[in-house]
Amino acid sequence: MINELDVIAWSSMGHAYGPADDVPGWLRAMVSPDPGLRERALGEFYSAAHHQGDVYPCTVASLPFLFALADDPGTPDRASIIGLLLSIGRESVDRDDGCVRYGPDGTASTACTDGAAMMRERADAFVAYAADADSDVRRAAIEGLGLFLDDADRAVAILRSRLPAEPGIVERLLVVKTMALLAGRLPTARTAATAWLDSLAQDTTADPDIRLAALVHHAGCVPESIGEDTVPTAINLLRQLTPAPPPKTGEHTRGATSSACACTPAVETPSPGAPPQIAAAFADMERHNRIHAPTTGLLRTFHRVLDHRLPERTALLTEQLRSPDPATRYDAIRMAQDFINSWRGDHTLLIVLVAECLNLEDPYTAAAAAEALRGLAPVSDVACEALAGFVAAHHTGHGPNGWAAPHPLTRRAQQEAIMALARRDDMRALPGLLAALDEDVDAWRAIQVAGHLRSGAKDMVPRLRRRLAAVDFSQEGPDFSAGSLTTALAQLGNPDAVPTITQALTATVRHEHWRTAASMVSKLASFGTSAAAALDVVRPLADATDMELRAAATAALWALERDPATVVPRLHSLLDTHQSRSAADVLGRIGPSAAAALPQLKEMMADGYEWTRLHAAIAVWDIAGESEAESIMRVLLDVWEKNDATAHHIVTFLDRMGPAAAPALPRLRAELAGRQRSRGLVHDEELQRAARSLQLRLPMAQGRDREQWELIPGVGMGPLRLGMSPAEVTDALQEPATPAGGPYAQEDFAGAGVSVFYDDPGKVACIALGAVTGPQTSLDGVLLAGQDPEQMEQWLLWDYAAEHGGNVLFTPDGSFALTDLGLLIRSQQIGANRLTRPLLVIEDWFESQYYREHLPLEAPQPQDG
Repeated sequence: MINELDVIAWSSMGHAYGPADDVPGWLRAMVSPDPGLRERALGEFYSAAHHQGDVYPCTVASLPFLFALADDPGTPDRASIIGLLLSIGRESVDRDDGCVRYGPDGTASTACTDGAAMMRERADAFVAYAADADSDVRRAAIEGLGLFLDDADRAVAILRSRLPAEPGIVERLLVVKTMALLAGRLPTARTAATAWLDSLAQDTTADPDIRLAALVHHAGCVPESIGEDTVPTAINLLRQLTPAPPPKTGEHTRGATSSACACTPAVETPSPGAPPQIAAAFADMERHNRIHAPTTGLLRTFHRVLDHRLPERTALLTEQLRSPDPATRYDAIRMAQDFINSWRGDHTLLIVLVAECLNLEDPYTAAAAAEALRGLAPVSDVACEALAGFVAAHHTGHGPNGWAAPHPLTRRAQQEAIMALARRDDMRALPGLLAALDEDVDAWRAIQVAGHLRSGAKDMVPRLRRRLAAVDFSQEGPDFSAGSLTTALAQLGNPDAVPTITQALTATVRHEHWRTAASMVSKLASFGTSAAAALDVVRPLADATDMELRAAATAALWALERDPATVVPRLHSLLDTHQSRSAADVLGRIGPSAAAALPQLKEMMADGYEWTRLHAAIAVWDIAGESEAESIMRVLLDVWEKNDATAHHIVTFLDRMGPAAAPALPRLRAELAGRQRSRGLVHDEELQRAARSLQLRLPMAQGRDREQWELIPGVGMGPLRLGMSPAEVTDALQEPATPAGGPYAQEDFAGAGVSVFYDDPGKVACIALGAVTGPQTSLDGVLLAGQDPEQMEQWLLWDYAAEHGGNVLFTPDGSFALTDLGLLIRSQQIGANRLTRPLLVIEDWFESQYYREHLPLEAPQPQDG
């Protein structure tokens, strides 16, 4: 049939890259005796005639010829041809929704409908392929039984017969998966298919891989069947599939992470002439798409099925990461990273387990673990010691410069670990980054993270400046590292970098690299008035014809010289361009001096695009303040409701609004109640911190009515100091004490709303404030008394301690303390609510095991108010 190709008017059809008259050549080349030619033809067909899954008329016109090739036993690479048929058929069926579609030339197309119909007409071909003697052919064809057969009873019967006939695990898993696919596609097959899956899952005589597949796919078809025993059963089956190997004679039993991934691929060889960043990006893409364990696809499906059941998914990932099978552990690293990136919660255990994969004996897996920890930097504090230990262990065994280790896998593992430390601003990353910059070994990778290591700025900045000064901007495409270098220098914030960035900016302008120039101007602006020496270079750019560069230069003019008279008219004119949001931001930073732009900014607050309205509303607040609070709040809440992607931007701005942000409290609470992350890990962690702080700061009206006492950590509160005598306390409070007794000589001062406790020498050892009466105190702007205990715990331990450090202590009754501050937070029942009650405690009591075990110190308190 291949000889009939020329009777079709291919040139009248099109594909992703133009007329389809090259399709017959690709089809002929697919049967070439040259394997390279066959592979290239198949790739070109996928790229053009099946581009990103699209189905064109030329794709459908190719189907009879592809079937003819697949039917011929003499066709080389039959499995690849059948795989192409399956892909075309799958996309045709999925996209055949009755809607009108248009081809590249804009004409209406029925290609998906026609393709789906032809695949169903040829469904029997897939029945034959699925029974072929060649396992590769069967593997490529099995899914077609669920996609194209419309006779439900026949399809179920064929799939049931295929399971015992298949000797390989991959094919058996495909049969089970296809039965679930059939149940989802044909309602008439659902009952029989799901009953078969359920019985298979419970069949103790079946192989554990089949039972696990049946359990997972039955849960996907019938999610209401997921119960408390579903995940434990899956974990038990997974353990049967990957039993722990017996310890070798004469060796101590090692942890699960001591064995290496047996399916480590050959070392990647970079493409000659390709920029290292581009070569690495393609290598990363290929690596991330690898599957190392046969159960990986199944477990990914299980995670999708479990969806929001976070404890169950955590338990499953824990088992995967602890698996004695190195391939299962390896694939679990990426799954754990995706899970943590997508869902909020305390993921400490999973991060620790990923860190345990940092094994010198398995650099391939160690590199994946370090890469994941680098991506999880905002929540991976607990892994810092493991990363540093991994780097140090390599130094002990192989010398100090792990960054330039001779073996590529070892080198990548070390580099990833050093970069992960740098993302945490951990100085133990500095030697590796300096070696990269000094010896020019993969320096581009070090530059990517250099800006995060602010503690090492003194050593980093001179090296980064020298590299930026050496960039040749006369080339058609400037060095890829130029943008990374200026970004790193701006992040480090050392003004010594300003002359070098200015010189680089001059070169980019000379060679008309406008986008790079705009980026560099923005980086100069980040230095503020410290970059004023660059004004002579920046000022002419505010009249550039390139609008992005003009906007960046205008913003930089304000940052560098702070002259509203010069900048506001320019920004006002930019409000009529596609740079309006950037202009609004700068007008907001200028503040009241930009009042002339208020009318136009208020018009922008009614724009149809949510982001434009948001930027305008923030600028109006910064210029006009509380007088516009009501209209601004309406815009913010409406934008937030319509576009959840704005949440991070809005919440961080609400933190600036102070009490005027109170109407947003219900939306803030709803945001924090959600379990899915918003706009990625970094932004979501910032959003949660800001939202938790706002929840505690906004209801401050009642707190501000109380007398405000200053908290001096480890020293005292208000007029009281730790170590005072009872007489000094009475004198400070101007009130006689009411002894309350107890083991710590508690004294209450009802008028002041304070309780005081004494140590054995009779000196003040603890000061306690009431939940709703008496004085109030704050830490970092957050009131400590009268708050929701759960919110206070999250803020104090997740946010304050994470930023400022501190030793955390939980008392037997569930109260919590930051012992470095001497601060203990108890709760007190007030009516129907429990509210926080802050105590300041001497260091000796926190250090003593006896006192720690007997905290809190006070007798039961009467209810306030």
